[in-house]
This record gives sequence, C-alpha cells and structure tokens, in this order.
Amino acid sequence: MLRTPLNLFRVLAIAEVVSWTLLITGLVVRATTGLAIAVTVGGGIHGFVFLAYGATAVLVAKNQRWSAWPTTVAVVSAVIPYATIPTELWLHRTGRLAGAWRIEETADPRDRAWHDRAMRVLLRRPWLLAVLLGVAVAGVFTVLLVVGPPGGRD
Repeated sequence: MLRTPLNLFRVLAIAEVVSWTLLITGLVVRATTGLAIAVTVGGGIHGFVFLAYGATAVLVAKNQRWSAWPTTVAVVSAVIPYATIPTELWLHRTGRLAGAWRIEETADPRDRAWHDRAMRVLLRRPWLLAVLLGVAVAGVFTVLLVVGPPGGRD
C-alpha cells in the first residue's frame, strides 16, 4: 500500500483532511454544547497527523528531489484546511510523485551526499524508518503539548 512515494503521500494527505474534519467538528461541538473535550480529542489527532504529514512531505520531497517551491507548497498545504488534496493532485499531475523509492545509488553525484546515503539506508528498512519517524513525530508532539495550545490555555 505504501510502497511508492505517491501512495504514502496520498495516504497522509487524506489523513490530514480527515484530521481537519475532526478538529472542525470538535470546534463546532464545543461552540454548540460547551463540550471542550471535543476540541481536545479532535485537536490532538489533527496535531499528530499534521506533524506526520509534514515529515512525510519532507521525506517524499527528498526522495523525489523536489526544489524548494513544491516542498514548501506541500508542507504549507497542511496549514490550510483541506489543501493537502489539491496539493497532492497537483504534485501527481506534474509528475513530482512519479517513481519509486530511491534505495540504490545511481550515477547522479547527489547520491554520494551523506544525507542521501542515510535516506537510502532507512528506505531499505521501512520498519526502522517508520519507527524513527514515529518517535520523532511523537517527540515533537509531546513538546508541543507541554508548551500548550496556540493562543494559550483558557
């Protein structure tokens, strides 16, 4: 299912849309019923998926050798509700999501960079990559929970 950059990016783009829906639903529930836990749950899920989508966008951008513009568009699209889907469609239509994971070195001189070698090592071990990304996202998520929500606590 996640064997190509396209598939992984698409799954996370859809997950980000679902998480936006949960957050917005939580905001509506809180506004209409006063049930603050709805935002806590929806916001927590959205925050985690937001970070996971950002990490995925950076990984796919590195693998696909995107320039700064499509990488920035992909990452920033998570900030705008539901923008990850049109972004994914644009990236797919322009061929930026085509191809496989770069697990073997090629004649391209960029493949000799330490970060490209490290990426290939991790891409050859997808479970290790998933665990490392999961730990990194969970760590950032935990720090953000400790810092508190945007705008401060009520």
